[in-house]
Amino acid sequence: MCYTQNRFNALLSASVLSLIATAGWSQSLTWLGTLTGYDRSYAFGVSADGTVVVGRAENAAGQFRAFRWTASGGMQNLGTWSGGYDSLADGVSANGAVVVGWAYNAAWQGRAFRWTASGGMQGLGTLGGTWSWARGVSADGAVVVGWSAIAAGQAGRAFRWQNGVMQDLGTLGGNFSGANGVSADGAVVVGMAYNTAGQQRAFRWQNGVMQDLGTLGGNRSEALGVSADGAVVVGRAENAAGQWLAFRWTASGGMQGLGTLGGNSSETFGVSADGSVVVGRAENADRQGRAFRWTASRGMEDLNTTYASLLTNGSVLWSAFAISPDGRYIVGSGYNAATNRDEAFLLDTGFPRRGDVDRNGCVDDADLLQVLFAFGGRGYRNEDLNWDGTVDDADLLQVLFNFGSGC
Repeated sequence: MCYTQNRFNALLSASVLSLIATAGWSQSLTWLGTLTGYDRSYAFGVSADGTVVVGRAENAAGQFRAFRWTASGGMQNLGTWSGGYDSLADGVSANGAVVVGWAYNAAWQGRAFRWTASGGMQGLGTLGGTWSWARGVSADGAVVVGWSAIAAGQAGRAFRWQNGVMQDLGTLGGNFSGANGVSADGAVVVGMAYNTAGQQRAFRWQNGVMQDLGTLGGNRSEALGVSADGAVVVGRAENAAGQWLAFRWTASGGMQGLGTLGGNSSETFGVSADGSVVVGRAENADRQGRAFRWTASRGMEDLNTTYASLLTNGSVLWSAFAISPDGRYIVGSGYNAATNRDEAFLLDTGFPRRGDVDRNGCVDDADLLQVLFAFGGRGYRNEDLNWDGTVDDADLLQVLFNFGSGC
């Protein structure tokens, strides 16, 4: 504790001027535009600090390209792989440096890819077949998950890729599986797999064991996202009436249906690091798809209603596809009335404030103490404010620079 206290004192002395500064409560909606030559865009992933967004842009001919958007540089075309035609980006690491997705090669074979600024788009191979698709990536960008064909009959399998090796995660007894999400440390994988009866089921995989998460009374389910520690799984499942409904699963509570916005269907795509905030798409009473956010205290809320003041007349948020680890930033797709096109969006909800470890709206001594007591610890948690897997100086400074905000 002496080392930690001394380090804290040094940081406090160096940052004393920042203690009188307060950050304003900010909420904003940013339409991300599209790539040159393309007429619409969709966002599927966001970095921990909300400065990097990834997704795809499309043109009228149905061609699409993966993009990486930054607050400072705008939308960047990530190109294709090995002379191919189309590409799309589905996930991004916590620091925004690693992008994963899918791209055609010159032979029109789809391949999972992992992109970095220094290495460009690198194909991850397959499990023996002719196609693969990367759907999720760990916080540090080292573990990639998705779907791949296998040699026999081109049947698909969920995979987990690390250090150049693609691992087949198996099935629930049927002939197909696919992975859609991975925990922050890469240890827990979620997705869908067929069982011996040929029914599609949401699964949670860990340490070589694939667990069937059940349904909401129907025959089908699919896991689409997972919390940082792998304890909370979200997705969609059929009820007894055959309607797809958003769900949130935990080991203690099982599969919980999250309802709709008055319509017949809903599905979840993303979840915050602690599993408390869920985002997705749901039908309203007019059978229109709308982006939603769900929490235990507020239930399912239409983002178009909650953030109506940020929307110009005629603009609509259709789907929320991802959320940052702290729950502050939400990305997805909608209609931008100002440009008269479908566009990716970045919603900054303004909460939690930067440096607000305990999520009470005030950056104060309690937040400093939480970081201090966790200092030096590894693993992804609320005290790891920059989401790099270690509670260290950078996290202390984030509290200090925003000290007093909201108090």
